[in-house]
Amino acid sequence: MNPPDKDKDLQGEGNYDATRRYDKAQREFVEAGKVEPAARAAKPRDAAEAEDMKRAEEAGKSHVKGEDPALKDPRLVPKQP
Repeated sequence: MNPPDKDKDLQGEGNYDATRRYDKAQREFVEAGKVEPAARAAKPRDAAEAEDMKRAEEAGKSHVKGEDPALKDPRLVPKQP
């Protein structure tokens, strides 16, 4: 049995091919001008839905270590290759 090609089959914390596909799709989404319409479509339809979204956000934030420092200092954002 031949060992798998490490570069081709790298998965888990190193699925580089999937990362490249995701990054490409995100760039195309932004460049196509789809961000604003998607944001408007995601807006809560009523007060109850807004409250549900707020609770969900708070639940998600309760699991993080803290805010990403790059949010406040753009110099900390990693450079794209």
